[in-house]
Amino acid sequence: MFDSLITPLTTLTTEVGEVIMSFYKSDMDVKVKSDQTPLTVVDQTAHQLIVEGLEELTPGTPILSEESDEISFDERSTWSEYWLIDPLDGTRDFLEHTGEFCICVAYIKDNTPVFGMIYAPLDQIHYYTLDGQAFKRQNDVEVTLKTHAPSSPLQVVIGHHSFHNEQLTSHLSQQADYEISRLGSALKFCQIAQGRYDYYPRFGPCSEWDTAAGVCILQNAGGSVIDKNGEVLKYNTKDDLLSPVFFASGKP
Repeated sequence: MFDSLITPLTTLTTEVGEVIMSFYKSDMDVKVKSDQTPLTVVDQTAHQLIVEGLEELTPGTPILSEESDEISFDERSTWSEYWLIDPLDGTRDFLEHTGEFCICVAYIKDNTPVFGMIYAPLDQIHYYTLDGQAFKRQNDVEVTLKTHAPSSPLQVVIGHHSFHNEQLTSHLSQQADYEISRLGSALKFCQIAQGRYDYYPRFGPCSEWDTAAGVCILQNAGGSVIDKNGEVLKYNTKDDLLSPVFFASGKP
C-alpha cells in the first residue's frame, strides 16, 4: 500500500509545506489551547489541506489530527487502522522562526505505527519509511537512513523548552559523559535516525501525534523508542492521547 502512496504523500506534504512557508515570519494571531500549546491559522489551514488530501488518497480511512474536533475513545477504539497527523509540529518554533518545525504523518495499525513521513518545509527534506527501512529525500536524491553506534561523549538532543524539567535534569545526571543540543519538533527523531545525535529522553508532556511518525522512522533506521518500563509505545489505547515518558535512542 505505502509504496504507491509515497509519491502522492510527498507531493501533498510539499504543497502544504509551501502554504506553511507563505505564512512564515508574518504577523498572525495566536490562540492558546487548553493544553497551553499555541494555535494559529497556519495549523488549521495545514490540517484542512492534509485531511482533504488523505481522504482523497484513502477514502474511508479514519483520520486523527492534532486539530481534529474531539473524537471520543468509544469511537476511536473501533479503529483497527487510521492516519495520525500533526499538520504543524513545532508551532512554537514556527512562531520563534527557528526553522525547526515539520509536518508529521503516520499510519497506525493495531495500535502501532507502520508508516511514518516527516517533512521539514524550510529545508525541503522528506523523511519516511518503506519496507522496513527509513529514507531521506532532498532535491530528488534519496538516501537510506541508518543509526550510528553511540558517540563519546553521548550526543543528547532535547527540545528548546525542556531544559528546566527536573526529571530530565535528574536523568541526565546519571549519564557519565554527554553533550546537549536543542532542536524543535519531531525532527529530533530524524536526526537520531541519520546518526547526528544518539539519544532523546522526553519527560515533558507531548501527544501521540507528536511521536508516531518519528518513532516509526527511527525504528526503521535501526533505533528504538521505549517507555520507562522498556516497552514500545502503543497508540490509541486509552481515553487521553498523551504519550508516556519515553527514551529514543540510536541503539536497537
